[in-house]
Amino acid sequence: MEKHRIYTMSFASVYPHYVAKAERKGRTKAEVDEIIQWLTGYSQEELDMILENKTDFETFFAEAPQMNSSRSLIKGVVCGVRVENIEEPTMREIRYLDKLIDELAKGKKMEKILRA
Repeated sequence: MEKHRIYTMSFASVYPHYVAKAERKGRTKAEVDEIIQWLTGYSQEELDMILENKTDFETFFAEAPQMNSSRSLIKGVVCGVRVENIEEPTMREIRYLDKLIDELAKGKKMEKILRA
């Protein structure tokens, strides 16, 4: 099976788009970072290193310290696909993150985004 091209893209190349999307809607980079840390278990220092090292998406998720068990509560459609129906694990993680950033940009409260 051919790997999706996004797997080999650096997380750092997409991260500014997450931040820009949030900021366009009056949200902050700190909120984007909080969402990423909630999802993956990375600390701010680890996240900064990932961005600096241009770690690819596949490695970013494979080496995440603690994927949040509540991420299975993330439901909905991203890019026309239901995230809960995505079978390929790395793509599902990418779409979970996309969905959380979408929720942030749509003005949802952080407690709801982080499934608190």
